[in-house]
Amino acid sequence: MGLPLASVEHHSEKSPGAFRTITEVSEDLGVPQHVLRFWESRFSQIRPTKRAGGRRYYRPDDVDLLKGIRRILHGQGYTIRGAQRILKEHGVRFVQAIGRGEAEAGPPLPQDRDEEATEGLASDRATLEAVLSELRSCRALLAGLDDADPEPVDGALA
Repeated sequence: MGLPLASVEHHSEKSPGAFRTITEVSEDLGVPQHVLRFWESRFSQIRPTKRAGGRRYYRPDDVDLLKGIRRILHGQGYTIRGAQRILKEHGVRFVQAIGRGEAEAGPPLPQDRDEEATEGLASDRATLEAVLSELRSCRALLAGLDDADPEPVDGALA
């Protein structure tokens, strides 16, 4: 008999301080590997260690920085230039804190706003408001049913 599967999985997990491959970081952030390479070309602060054959290994601080950049770009609708401005004005540690969920960048200025992302957010909001309105209508209908006197059904016990 071999080891239980859960035991094997536990031993394959890396420690929090271990370096991560681009595949691991890509999966963790939910972005393709080519996006991480693109961000590396646009943000000089992203400096993974490169080993033989150009393989990238990311330190925990690199991963936090990437998470912060992802949150600024994808979560808050900033442009690349806007994210670069945040890094320049507030520093790497601030963006790493954003990545860990310990800090928040303010809303983007008009010149830092990714119009496609904010349009998506606006249409999502409109959809959610329409659904909320429909749910409120349903609640009102159900409340009206609770208040109405139910008619006796033939053969039902009183």
